Order: sequence, then C-alpha cells, then structure tokens
Amino acid sequence: MSLVLIVVLIALAFTYINGFHDTANSIATVVATKVMTPGQAVLMAAITNLIGALWGTAVAVTIASGLIDTGIIDVGPQLLICALLGATIWNLFTWWLGLPSSSSHALVGSLVGAAVAASANNFNAVIWFQGGAHWWAGKGVIPKVIVPMVVSPFLGFVMGFLLMGALYALLGWFSSQKGFLHRFGRTPFVNGFFGKAQILSASAMGLAHGMNDAQKSMGIIALALAGATAAGQFDHLPVWLDFLRIQGDSHGGFVVPIWVKVVCALTMAAGTAGGGWRIIKTLGHKMVKLHPINGFAAEGSSAAVILTASVLGIPVSTTHNVSASIMGVGAAKRWNAIRWSIVERMVWAWILTLPVTALLAYGLVRASQLFTQ
Repeated sequence: MSLVLIVVLIALAFTYINGFHDTANSIATVVATKVMTPGQAVLMAAITNLIGALWGTAVAVTIASGLIDTGIIDVGPQLLICALLGATIWNLFTWWLGLPSSSSHALVGSLVGAAVAASANNFNAVIWFQGGAHWWAGKGVIPKVIVPMVVSPFLGFVMGFLLMGALYALLGWFSSQKGFLHRFGRTPFVNGFFGKAQILSASAMGLAHGMNDAQKSMGIIALALAGATAAGQFDHLPVWLDFLRIQGDSHGGFVVPIWVKVVCALTMAAGTAGGGWRIIKTLGHKMVKLHPINGFAAEGSSAAVILTASVLGIPVSTTHNVSASIMGVGAAKRWNAIRWSIVERMVWAWILTLPVTALLAYGLVRASQLFTQ
C-alpha cells in the first residue's frame, strides 16, 4: 500500500517536472517574438495545459496497457518507481543543460528498461508490436513510439516549411498589388495580425501539450492502482478510500478515474507555471530568429500533428515536434537561418533519450533487487 502511494507521488513529481521542462514547447515562440511577456505566456500555457489534460484519455490508455505485457510480468510499484526515477533523472539533466529533450520518450524508455530488468531480461515482457485493424489501432513500442518518433517530427518540419512558404507567397502577392490589398503585405500589418494570431496558435500548442503529456502520468497512476487492486492490496481499505480501486476491463485496459485526470492536470499546470527558461532560451532565441508570422506557422503546424496523435492514442514528443516545426519555418526563410550547431546538440539528446533512460531504469531495478534480497 505504501509503495503504491509512493508511485503516485513520484508520478505527480514527474508530471510537475514535465510541466516546467516542456513549458517552452508551447510558449518559446510567443515569448521570442515579444507577442506576450514571459509571465503572460506561462499563465496562458498553464491554463491551456490544464484544459488539454482533461480532454480525453487515449494516450493514458496506451501507457497503461499498450507497452508492457502484464501477462508475462507483474507491473508492481517497484518497477514503476524505478521507471519514473529514470525518466525524472534524465529530464532534470537535460533541463539543466537547456536541451529540449522528450519527456515522453524518457518515460517510455524507462518503462522498457525497467520491464526487461524486472522480468530477468525477458524482452517479451515489452509489447514490441501487436497488430490491430489499422496500424494506429495496434499496441506496442514500435507502432506507438518508434515509428511516431521519426514520422511526427518529419511531419512537423514539412508542415512548418510548407505553411511558412505559403504565407511568404501570399504576402508577396499582396505586396505586388496596388491599392487596398497592398497594405496586407506591409510589415506593420503583418506583425500586428500574426501577433494576434500567434496567441491562438500558442494556445493550441498548450492544449496539445496537456492533451498528450499529462496523460502519460495518468496512465502510470492508473496502472499502479489497477495492479494494487488486482493484487488485493486495497481489499481492507475503508469505504471513503474506495476511489483508489481501479478495475481492469476485459481487454486488459483500465478506465482512468476523473480524480486522476484532475490531479495530473492541476500538477502539470502548476509545473508549467513554474516556467522553464533554460529551454525557452534554446528554442525561442538560439535556434532561429523568429517573428510573429514564423511563430504562428511553427505553433500551428506542430499543434496539428500533436493533436492528431493524441486522438489516436500515440504518445508523441511535444518537444521534437515543435522543435522540428521551428526548423521547418527557419528553412523556409533560408537554409542558413537555422543555427545547425544548436540543432545538432538537440538531435543527440533526442537519439540518446530512449537508450539512456532504458539503461537508467534497468540499473535502478537491478539495484533495488539486490537491496531487497
């Protein structure tokens, strides 16, 4: 019982860290373009993260029942604690370096490493691929994590590039016109219009972040409580603690209770309000110089990719998508507008996240096993 509560507390701590670690995902561009002050942007991000976190549970279900085969391994509190600690260590390390790495991939990598260690190196404890009616309806690390890890940033880059190119073409056409239409291509009008439009696109980005990222911790908490319920650990709880019991369904999944949604949503909003200025500086200032029109294109394209993935229950990286969209927008301006040395550091963080967190969690499980022997 006490270990289950520890899982819940660590999961909420991870959610809080995710909030300030990934704050830059939804507000870096709107701060960099000076459309909003940092305080205004953080408040907006916290509110939209909260709304997004309460909107649907498809990603939470994937984390809870789509990555680890509970028929092979008992997903107990010890495994979940080690997985959460591995992901948290990596998040704090990359935050300290100011690198926008993926909290999503950190958690998935840690779950995989912990599951392999807890099952005595049985790699079948991880659901690598389990087909469904369509590829997105299947379970497993490959269709839900590995494929989207490559495809979603690519889509973000392409959409950012195409949207920015289309906006440049449209503004160029307005500038070539005479009379009333010419004013729409002038810089004061463009900055003013897209400054207002960027508030909407940044709000959509905050909504997408909450809808995808907060649900990951919901899934972990639901998994821990469902496991404890199945193991009979809650059999003797008083009636007023009945809310802790979560029953699995006939398909091996779990229904995420409203209270879990609310607590995770509020925790992420609080973390978001804490800010993450190191990463904001990298995304909003160092990688490419942004204007309101660039920020609108980057936020709009990345939000579209993430919201679509969230509906399909795919836990994509908010960080990777918004970073790739900013790269696409910068490339549409001109290829050398992007500071590729910064991009190189970011890509290395992306590549290393899954293996490093898997090894961290693997080592933590092994160490805990030695300690408890």
